[in-house]
Amino acid sequence: MRLIQNKWLLSISTAFLLIVAWPRGGFAPLLLVAFIPFFFLDEQLLKSEKKRPSWRAFRWGYFTFFLWNIITTWWIWNSTPFGAIMAILLNTLFQSFVYMAYFATRRALKMRSYGLLLFPLFWIAFEWWHMNWDLSWPWLNLGNGFGAYPKMIQWYEFTGILGGSLWVLLVNILAFFIIKGVHSEVFNVKDRILHIVSFVLVLIIPLTLSYVIFSTYQEKGSPIEVVVVQPNHDPWTEQYGMPQSEILKHVLDLGASKADTATRYIVYPESTLYDDIWVDRIDSTPAILTIKNFLKAYPQTSVVIGSSTYEYYGKEKKTETARTFTDRKEYYDAYNTAICIDTIHPCSYYHKSKLVPGPEKLPFPSLLRPLQDVAFNLGGTVGSLGLMKERKALGAPFQKVKTGVAICYESIYGEFVAGYIKNGAGLLFVITNDGWWGNTAGHRQHLVFSSLRAIETRRDVARSANTGISAFINQKGEITEETPYWQEAVIKKTLHANNEVTFYVQYGDYLGRIAAYASVLLFLGGRVQRVIKKKDLRDLNS
Repeated sequence: MRLIQNKWLLSISTAFLLIVAWPRGGFAPLLLVAFIPFFFLDEQLLKSEKKRPSWRAFRWGYFTFFLWNIITTWWIWNSTPFGAIMAILLNTLFQSFVYMAYFATRRALKMRSYGLLLFPLFWIAFEWWHMNWDLSWPWLNLGNGFGAYPKMIQWYEFTGILGGSLWVLLVNILAFFIIKGVHSEVFNVKDRILHIVSFVLVLIIPLTLSYVIFSTYQEKGSPIEVVVVQPNHDPWTEQYGMPQSEILKHVLDLGASKADTATRYIVYPESTLYDDIWVDRIDSTPAILTIKNFLKAYPQTSVVIGSSTYEYYGKEKKTETARTFTDRKEYYDAYNTAICIDTIHPCSYYHKSKLVPGPEKLPFPSLLRPLQDVAFNLGGTVGSLGLMKERKALGAPFQKVKTGVAICYESIYGEFVAGYIKNGAGLLFVITNDGWWGNTAGHRQHLVFSSLRAIETRRDVARSANTGISAFINQKGEITEETPYWQEAVIKKTLHANNEVTFYVQYGDYLGRIAAYASVLLFLGGRVQRVIKKKDLRDLNS
C-alpha cells in the first residue's frame, strides 16, 4: 500500500512502462497497464487539500511525460540538437496541459467516482489536434505503440490509431478500478463485478476481432511487381557531396540489378535527386532525361524517385511560401518532391505537404513572418517549403495501378495518407531518408508506423529508405521483407493493388473529432461551474 502512495515512484513507473513498451523492440502490451501508476498519482492529487491543485497536477504530468519523451525520442538530437530540444520540451508541455485541463475539469464538475473516464476524451482530442496544427508532432500518439504488433490491431481499418489510443486508456482505467477496489476498505460486490466484466470485454473483444481478421484476411487486388532500391548514401558526408550524375548512375545500376520487363515500378528514396530541377521544365532536366533513357529497356516500367525541385515566379510573390534568391529580389518555391517517370509521358509529381515544423515549415507564419522577411533581406532562405494540398496519386497512363507516395514524415499521419486512397491509389510507397538519425530507435520506429498505414488502408506498402530500413509490408501490416540498416540493398516483390476503401479511409479520424467537441464542452462546463462556485462564495461572505 505504501508503494502506491509514493508519488515519485508512481510517476517514474508510468514513464518507464511507456518507454519499454514503445516500438521497435519494446513490448507493446505494456501500454495496456502503463498508466495505472499514474492514475494512482492522479487520485492522490485529487484528494490533496494543497493550494493550486491543477498546477501541481501539471508539474507531475510534466515530469512523467518528460521522461517518456526524452528517452523515446532523444535520437532527434543526431539530426538537429535545437529541434530535439524543442520537440521534447514542447511535446511534454502540450501533454501536461492536456492532463491539467482534464484534472481541472474533473475537479470543477466534482466527478469523483468515474471522473477518470474524462481523461480519454481529453487525451484523444489532443492527439487529433496534434496531427492538425503547425507544431504537429504525433510520434508518441498511444495508438502508434502497436506498430510492431499487427496481429493485435487489425481493427485499425475501422478506427485508425486513435482507436488504439482509446483502447489503451480504457483498459488502463478499468484495470485501475479493479486494483483500487482490492485496496478499498469498502467491499462493493456489484462494482467489482462490473469492473472485472468491463475490463475483460474491453480487453478481449478488440483482440479477438483482430486475431479473427488476421487469420482470415486474404490479400486483395491484382498482382504488380515492384523493385525497391536502398542506395545507402550517407547524407552527412556522401549524398550531397558527390556529383548528381555519379549518384544517379549508381542508383540506376542498382535498380537494373533486379528489374526486368515485368517490373512496373522501381522506387528510390527521398531526395535522391537535388540539382536544379525546375518544375516548369522538368522533362528536359538532364537527370530526368537520363532516367527516361534508362527506362527504354523497361518500356512498361515507371520510376518513382525523390527529388528537390523548384518553381520560379519572377518578381511576383505568388505563394505564402515563396522565398527570394540570395543575389536578387526574385521569388521561387522549393519543394520536397516525388517524381513519377516513364519513357513516353510527361512526368507527374507530388510535393510533400505534411511538413516537419522548423526544418521544412515556418510555424504560425502570420506571427513569425517578420523573422522570415528579415532573413530574406539579409540574403537568407529561411522559410517553409512549398506544398501541394491535394494527395495526388502517381502513375503513368499505361499503368493499371496508381500509387500514393508518402514522403518521410507524412507516413505517420493516417488520415493524411488515406487521402491518396480516396484519389485512386491502389498501392502505397513510402520514400524517406532516415540516415540523419543514425542507427537509433528513430528509423526503426518510423518503419513500423508504415505497418499502421497498411492496416488502416488495406494497401500493400513499398518502403524505400536511403540508408534503411527499406521494406515490403502486406495489407495486414506484416513486414514481409526488409533490408539491413546502413547497407546497399535492392529488393523485389509482387504486391497486390487493392481498390477497396476501408471504413477508416472513408471517415478518417472521426474519434478525434468527437473527442474534441466533447472535451471542449466539458472544459467550458467546468469553467462555468467554477465561476458559479466563486460567485456563491462571495455571496456567502457578503
